[in-house]
Order: sequence, then C-alpha cells, then structure tokens
Amino acid sequence: MIRFKIAAVFAVFLVFFSLSSPLSAADFQDDYGNIADYLDGIYNSDGNTGLTSFPVLNIPMGGRSEGMAGAFSAISDDISFMDFNPAGSSMLNKSELALFHNNWIADTKIECAAYATRFGNFGFGAGIKWLYTPFTEYNYYGERVSNGYYTEGVAILNASYNFFSGYYFSGLSLGVNVKGAFRTMPDYTDDFSNVISGSGLSNSAAMIMADVGLLTRFNLFKSYVSRDRNASAAVVIRNLGPPALDEALPTVINAAISYKPIRPLVIALDFYLPVNLLDINLSESPYAALGISANITSFLSMRAGFMYKPGASRIVVGSAVNLNKISFDINYSLDLLTQLMQPLNRISLAVRLDLGDSGRGQLAERVDELYLIGLEAFSRGNIQDARKCWEEALRINPKYEPARESLSMLEEREKLRERIEDLYRLDM
Repeated sequence: MIRFKIAAVFAVFLVFFSLSSPLSAADFQDDYGNIADYLDGIYNSDGNTGLTSFPVLNIPMGGRSEGMAGAFSAISDDISFMDFNPAGSSMLNKSELALFHNNWIADTKIECAAYATRFGNFGFGAGIKWLYTPFTEYNYYGERVSNGYYTEGVAILNASYNFFSGYYFSGLSLGVNVKGAFRTMPDYTDDFSNVISGSGLSNSAAMIMADVGLLTRFNLFKSYVSRDRNASAAVVIRNLGPPALDEALPTVINAAISYKPIRPLVIALDFYLPVNLLDINLSESPYAALGISANITSFLSMRAGFMYKPGASRIVVGSAVNLNKISFDINYSLDLLTQLMQPLNRISLAVRLDLGDSGRGQLAERVDELYLIGLEAFSRGNIQDARKCWEEALRINPKYEPARESLSMLEEREKLRERIEDLYRLDM
C-alpha cells in the first residue's frame, strides 16, 4: 500500500512538470513567476555567477543523479558517480556502460558516454562529455557573416580504491578523476563585419584538472534486514586546477549524506561550497540539493529533487525503467532561469547497460553457502567438516569475518579441551 501511495505522489509531479504543453504552461505562468520572484526576493541572485570558465563542468551527464537534482555524491551507486564522486567506482556492484543525451538550454545540447568497472577493491572508469551550441553572426543587413559551433568537451579518467573493506565495514573509498577539457569558438567579425582570422582560436582553451572524493557506507537506525548499508557519507573536491585564460575553474567543495529509512526509499542531501581559486572573494554563494528516489516495483523507479542555488534554483523529476541488463532514464528539469513556455529544453535521456559483476555475486553466494554448511556440521558435532568449510570460505574471500570468527572459536574450543584434559590427568 505504501508503494502505491509513493507512486501516486511521484506520478502527479511527473505529469505536472514533464508533460506540460505550451497551452498548459500558460496556465501556470503566473505561479512560475511568483516562485522565481519569491526566491530572488528572499535570497537575491548571486553577483559572482558566471565568473568561472568551462560551464560544461557544472552540467550533469544525466541519469539518476540529475533526477535527484545533484544530491548524489553520497549515493554514487551507478555510472552517474563520474560527475559527482570519483570514489564511487570501487563500490559499484556491476560494470556499466551508459550513453546520455541532454537538451540543456535553447539549442545547446550535451552528449555523453561513460564506462566503469570494478575488480575487487579497485575500480576505474572513463567518460566523455561534449557540449555544443550553434554560433551564428549577422551584419547590419541581416546577412550571415560567421557561423559554426561553440563547443566544450571533457575527457575523464577515473580510478579509486576501497580501503579497510570487510564483512562488517563497507570500507573507505578514495577516488580520483583526471579530466582534460577544451573549448573551441568560430572566428567572429570586427565592427565592419569582416571576419577576424584567428579570433576564435584566441578564445579557445585547453585545461587539465582533477576531482578527489571520499565515500563510506554504514548502517544507521536500520529497520529492515539487508546486507546493503542504509546510510552513506561523502566529501568531494571537484574541478581542482589552474585558471584557463585568466578565468578560474568552477572548483567546488561538496559534503553529502544519504539515508534509506525503508528499503525502497532513498533520501539524499548535498551541500556545495564554490571556491574561486583566483580570488576567494569572487566565489559564488554556497548552495544545496535535496533528492529523493523510490523503487516502485522491481523494474520501475522514480525520483525528484530540488536544488537551491541563488538565482539558479531548479526542480527536477524523473523516472527509470529497468529491464533485463538495460535501463532507460528520463529527467525533466524546471530551471527558474528558463521559460516555462519551453519545457522540452530541459529533458535528458540516458541508456545504461548492465555488463555484469564479473562473478562477484556467485562467489559471495558460495561463501555464504560454505559458512552455513559449516554451521550445520558444527551443530552435529562434525568439527573437521566445519573447519574445512570455513577455511574454504576464507580462501575464496579472506575478508569474510564470520568464518574467521568461527575458526577462532574452534581454536579456543580446542585449547579449552586440552586444558580440561591436563587438569583431569593432574587429578589422576
């Protein structure tokens, strides 16, 4: 019954925001303006907005992370981690390949592709983002004198390692993204409508930067039975690097938490602190994102989120259909800086392919099976068979603490038996 209620609430939001037509948008125009005026009236817009370069770095690829309005750094359980927390790859359950398409604003579009996998405690991945928008210049007579595309691209290489992981503690993952970014601009004209050769190149740039992130998962006030931890926390520094053509990169420090009060529901909160490395006084104001995600059925999940950012707040709703080995994501963002009359400018689509877990699931099941067989053998008094099962479980997974504890118990039992026999011989 609870799931049906959650589904109804999300369906209302999805219909309201993502299925709006120009006709229905007009009905809500006044309300929309009131929302924007309310936020600006209370908080005012950020005077330092737009002082950093490479805006593509601030635009999410899409998928579940965008559907939660960016409240994803502490979750980072799918390929979306690439944008939010590089530590996520070493905690991925399965390898993933994903393609993203994002209709950002007006004619600006973003295409993305990403891949990530994990071997034991080591994870790595790679991704690319490409933003492009038409660039056309006309003279006073309405004649086209310059055209082309303004483009920005980012290539991402990811690596992370999960330290101290075990049966009782999920570990502390440390991850790094190394990113190379570029931007290109067509040549533009002078005051006499003559194309200036090399003018676009002089405004083009290439940069290298890095993201560093920490991620851990744990149980907190857990009300249901599951191996998965129901809470997580993260700290991330993104876009750390030198300026590009005397413009600072959009460096941001991010602290985040997430919590699962019940099995199908996740709530996440991210706090962002932008830092202008050229002049700290020119840093943008802090902002935050709150997101919620719910698994309605085994194949359908829905999400919503709100990001408060002075002058650029946004509301997002989305959904995902999870089929066998493939998932489809769709998100709709209502940005308070854009026009409600153009709702399709804020749609993003994603396709994620499940490439499997490299046999980790089968090994985990085998270890659990061996442990239980050992317990059954021990209950029958068959100590040697129990020992063999637990030793085999540890051979497969040396970090399986229950088997190690059981073997330690056998050692203590054997020592106790020897002491009793020694005491018995002394009494004789």
